[in-house]
Amino acid sequence: MVFSRLRRRLREVATADDLTPPQTAALLRLVKDGPASTSELAGAERVRPQSMAATVAGLDRHGLIERVPDPHDGRRQLITLTALGRRRAESDRKVREEWLVRAMQDRYTEQERHVINEALALLGRLEE
Repeated sequence: MVFSRLRRRLREVATADDLTPPQTAALLRLVKDGPASTSELAGAERVRPQSMAATVAGLDRHGLIERVPDPHDGRRQLITLTALGRRRAESDRKVREEWLVRAMQDRYTEQERHVINEALALLGRLEE
């Protein structure tokens, strides 16, 4: 639950006034996973395809994505980032990173930050 809340907070921090949290999530998903169809994005974000279609349309209006034919299935289109979309995602990543560093420094002692880093290393073994 803590990780979900922190993830949501980081997305809020990165969301500028012109993008909604779902749009920011889809943008970051495209950076992380590469080109995807609308239905693949919907599955990854656990939303309905219709909701993702609206999200993608918003990203398109901002010039952050483009649609290209799927090389394996001409009936489908893949969503890819434009150069502007990549710059935006990188900028959002920096904002999130700076917020987290500042929050950790402001709220925790050096010893507490060390404990958090050790706990994260232990939790990281769960995905191995």
